[in-house]
Amino acid sequence: MRYRQLTTGTLALGVLLLIDVLRVWLPGIITIFGQAASTPAELMGAFALGWFVLAMGAPAVVRRVGARPVTVVAAVALAVARLALTAAPGGRTQLWLATAGLLAGLVWLVGVAADTDRPVPGLALGFAVNAALHAVLDTVDLVWRGDWVAWLLSAVAVAVFLAGTAQSGRHGGAGDARTGPADAPVGSADAPVGPGGGRAWLLAGPALLLAGMVALSPALARTGMSYLVAGDGVARSPLFGLAPVPVAVAGFLCAALTRPPSGWGRAYGPVALLGGAVLFALDLGDLLLPAILLAAVGLGACLALTDDASQPASGTASAGTASAGTASAGTASAGTASAGTASAGTASADTAGGGSASRRGYAVAAGMLVFALGAVGYYSAYDLGYPNAAVPVVVAVLIAAVAFTTRPVVHWLPGPFPPLRAAAAVTALALLAPVLADEVPVASNRDGPPQRLTVVAYNVRMGFGLDGRFDLTGLAQVVDRQRPDVVLLSEVDRAWLLNGGHDTLDLLSDRLGMPYVFGPAADPVWGDAVLSRWPVRDPRTLPLAAVGAPTGAQALAVTLDLGDGVRTAVVSTHLQPPPGKGPVVQARAVAEFATGYAAGRPLVVAGDLNTEPGDEAFAEFTKVGLVDALAAARPLATSPADDPRQQIDHIFVSPGLTPGDPVAPRSTASDHLSVAVTVTLPPR
Repeated sequence: MRYRQLTTGTLALGVLLLIDVLRVWLPGIITIFGQAASTPAELMGAFALGWFVLAMGAPAVVRRVGARPVTVVAAVALAVARLALTAAPGGRTQLWLATAGLLAGLVWLVGVAADTDRPVPGLALGFAVNAALHAVLDTVDLVWRGDWVAWLLSAVAVAVFLAGTAQSGRHGGAGDARTGPADAPVGSADAPVGPGGGRAWLLAGPALLLAGMVALSPALARTGMSYLVAGDGVARSPLFGLAPVPVAVAGFLCAALTRPPSGWGRAYGPVALLGGAVLFALDLGDLLLPAILLAAVGLGACLALTDDASQPASGTASAGTASAGTASAGTASAGTASAGTASAGTASADTAGGGSASRRGYAVAAGMLVFALGAVGYYSAYDLGYPNAAVPVVVAVLIAAVAFTTRPVVHWLPGPFPPLRAAAAVTALALLAPVLADEVPVASNRDGPPQRLTVVAYNVRMGFGLDGRFDLTGLAQVVDRQRPDVVLLSEVDRAWLLNGGHDTLDLLSDRLGMPYVFGPAADPVWGDAVLSRWPVRDPRTLPLAAVGAPTGAQALAVTLDLGDGVRTAVVSTHLQPPPGKGPVVQARAVAEFATGYAAGRPLVVAGDLNTEPGDEAFAEFTKVGLVDALAAARPLATSPADDPRQQIDHIFVSPGLTPGDPVAPRSTASDHLSVAVTVTLPPR
């Protein structure tokens, strides 16, 4: 394998492993370090940013020690942490393993940057392959699976990465202009390391952020498809929900790996990226798909603009590269220095090479700090309550500005891998996702109408248990044990990068065999849902006034078609109380909305209401005639799950329904306990 192909492939694989670690580390900030939401958001943000700030010291270490030993040690640490995380140990062990892997990955990037002046092909392939695999794995990465297949594939990835790191080290040292074969022409695929690449490395972090949030997010693509299926502000289980992923991957790679246009045509990438970021920032489910496709093509084109494809610049010499008027290594000629004699020109080249390596190291460290600032700034808004729509737009502006102001390459050379073949191969991998990973449960009322309905309400905390593990199996077991007819879910996350980029709702829907309707609350990918074994009609969602609460709230109403004209209304909600107060205003709005929607039909209202029996907000539901379906089992504390003390998860029913068998099964698959009740329908 040629040197540039080897280094590009190793860079891509290392990026893939680092993203895997990030998908464990980022949720750990909330679910483990955050201590079930009791830790201040400011402290969690400081913890997150601190490690990226610490990595800013890595370029100085590389300059003093040398990039090669730093890169190797960091690569081994990253590989060991990634493999250890496959065990999904949970708790503090998982958090610190992921933190060690993150820091090692950041230091590894700095070391690789010193040796690599053309990182765009490796970065682009790493982002794209990770997205394709994430889609094929149905957004549940190998690190969370833990079976023998996950161990085998993780071990292979780690072994190949370490072998590539070791092999690439035989071709030269960090920041040294003397790398590459003796007969490699300047600018070729095996050319010596030149002074460029700083801008591309600077964009590594911001590009990773927008790729994970928007451009290459399989969970966001499926969520966007689910809005197209439903309309009216809600989302439903889509058919081939992952179909946009191969389109986004193909557009991204084709734009990133091919020569950018000249003149004002160079603006198409920045404009497309800004357009995608703006559409995403509008927080409208119907705009998610165009946002993804625009951002994918735009991000790839912006990376291509920073690809220093003609480096190294003329005037730098390497051992074994002959230029006019100089002798090749080991050959003395008149007017030139013999091998082993350093000329002033060579000394200047070495000095420049070392300076360029250092600049690239600081560039990638700064870019990853931008990643951390953007992620913390965007997602902490849901705890602190400030507007966050500007964050992806500002990051897109930064990428666009750096890309567009890069000096055009005059003599562009192809990358280590043929662009179309590379794009086709990764796209073919992504095409497996709609076939292998998409399941669409189907509801049926052929055995209806029933005499009873079993209702389960569950705050699933984005799929993470108290130990910080992504525990879909545990959640599904808790719910399925009740043999439910309808499930009402709160804190449903469908694509947040902060939570690992999973589509928790679709995954639970597949495991329970129940199609869903989703109502957005904080944004189009975070909210509440109803899953039903019976066909669902007439979904409606009501946004609730924030009244000072930082996270948005809504009420999702659906009608269950039980057959033979029998209908039952169901409303799922998650009330968000303002600081120091109860959610009275929101409770009143939900109670009025629910009773109006039901229009005299049997009605069930359930969810995490953040109010206890006897509170003013709780009374808003009984005022409109609803009955506490869990009253017979009170006190029935539901939070926190490991030591329940608060009764904040509730089920209310209309007087025509007779509740029975109220339970709150013990489990730590979430930070709440689920509540369940079986209601007998009124006689027809």
